[in-house]
Amino acid sequence: MLLVERIFLTVFPLFVIVLAGFLYGRHKTANIEFANQANMDLFLPALIFHSLANQAFPLSQYQQLAFGGFLVIVGSGIVAWPVLKLFRINLRTFLPPMMFNNSGNLGIPLLVLAFGEQALPAAVILFIIENTLHMSLGIFMLDRHTHPLNLLKMPMMMATIAGLLWSISGWSLPLAFALPIEMLGQIAIPLMLFTLGIRIVQVGFGDIKEGVLGAVLCPLSGIAVALLCKPWLGLDEQQFSILLVFSALPPAVLNYMIAERYRQEPHRVASIVLIGNMGSLIIIPAVLAFAL
Repeated sequence: MLLVERIFLTVFPLFVIVLAGFLYGRHKTANIEFANQANMDLFLPALIFHSLANQAFPLSQYQQLAFGGFLVIVGSGIVAWPVLKLFRINLRTFLPPMMFNNSGNLGIPLLVLAFGEQALPAAVILFIIENTLHMSLGIFMLDRHTHPLNLLKMPMMMATIAGLLWSISGWSLPLAFALPIEMLGQIAIPLMLFTLGIRIVQVGFGDIKEGVLGAVLCPLSGIAVALLCKPWLGLDEQQFSILLVFSALPPAVLNYMIAERYRQEPHRVASIVLIGNMGSLIIIPAVLAFAL
């Protein structure tokens, strides 16, 4: 009974905030571009920097977890590739959503609620790995002419580098600066969930068949890679549980925004993302039951 209650208390608050965004988006014409831009440029970088710069953040403890996250993302694409070829589905449209999961909007709050505040550094590390690969490899998959150095100009990457350097130096953040940075970072998670609900209203349903396939293939391919790599990663029980939940996350909403920017069948990608996130209401509790 305690396990069921814990899973409910993990998933239900996220569902309520997403639902609030969905209902708001149904009754109001909401332009969330500013909110998303502010989140990407300010609130998420503040969350990342504060998590990394905190002296209690032991980088050495998360190296294997970061490598595991890398393997799950790249391995998911390798596992999904022959399935997509079999169904003769456009790889450039379908493959990125299978690889790059919702580690920000859903992953960070889910892992923190499931494993406690001490899981925030691990959740942030996995988000950084996923987001860095998405902004580099993911964009390269759609545009072979993109320049990798553009990645370093992103606020999240600058916050990551600054936070890592601060953590390695062993310095402590002065309280006068630490508190406002922490408060700005606390805006990021609920705002991500709320705007996800609004985005669901805006994209709607389209290609149902591809969406259902993605809702199944995305988490299954990630879970398969995580389980396959478990003997070689040497993670402790909690870190592997965190990696397993990360591997089961649905496609990231960012896949739709990038597909729209590069005109890669954005409406089809929107359906894959939407149905995948709806399907996570069934898949995530099942994975949490196993992981916890």
